[in-house]
Amino acid sequence: MTIAVDFDGTIVRHRYPKIGEEIPFATDTLRMLISERHRLILWTVREGRLLDEAIEWCKARGVEFYAVNRDFPEEDATGSGFSRKIKADLFIDDRNFGGLPDWGTIYHRIRAGKALESDWSHLAYEDDEEGERKGFLSRLFGKR
Repeated sequence: MTIAVDFDGTIVRHRYPKIGEEIPFATDTLRMLISERHRLILWTVREGRLLDEAIEWCKARGVEFYAVNRDFPEEDATGSGFSRKIKADLFIDDRNFGGLPDWGTIYHRIRAGKALESDWSHLAYEDDEEGERKGFLSRLFGKR
């Protein structure tokens, strides 16, 4: 599986332009995914010196990405001749709808082949016993 991974807020806490402290188990999980032959792409807003620092920070912790801000390492950094949109099977980013799950959950869902499945039932309207839709606060604080 090709997995695009954000840096700030996902691997490390937001301290941009500085590098924040590691989010627990982020690099451990990334190393396990690499060892299981997943292709990891670092997909970040960082560029220039700030990007180099992030890449070196990851390397120092045993995480070497297949590519950085592109689909393949050999792609031209100018973006000429190919789409800037990353072609990944999965994106791990703190800006996901619903936020960033903990890294243990991320790893186990990928390992179980369930990374693309979502339980959105907590967002759906559920019918109560009389067939009426429950309001948001009723669903949030009501009995199940």
